[in-house]
Amino acid sequence: MQREKSDGNRWGLTALRARSPTVRERDQKLLAVHCMPDHTHILIGLRPSMALSDLVRDVKNGSTNFINRSGWVMGRFSWQEGFGAFSSQLKRIMDYIRDQERHHARNSFRDEYRRFLKRYEIEHDEKYIFKPLD
Repeated sequence: MQREKSDGNRWGLTALRARSPTVRERDQKLLAVHCMPDHTHILIGLRPSMALSDLVRDVKNGSTNFINRSGWVMGRFSWQEGFGAFSSQLKRIMDYIRDQERHHARNSFRDEYRRFLKRYEIEHDEKYIFKPLD
């Protein structure tokens, strides 16, 4: 399947905010969202009783259905398989998410993600590493 750039923050935020009830219904807290044309950052206050993979699955599923029903993309929208999740200081992460456009003008998300995995010696499967847009 060919990956395409989205209209980033304009419709991505709308879709994810429309799905924020998914986060709230699971007793979690949506803290920040920023959508770039080729990736999305979501900051969630996650309670220990919630499995992160279940929440990500539900948010992806809900936002996929919302985007497809809205007709914002040609063909059928779907998220790339897999996701990355990290924890850090709350303010630092919120600032990072808010500053995405300027930040990624200097560093590609793929390069940054790989440096992060290497720096913290995180084992990973290459098939799930973010795939760049053509």
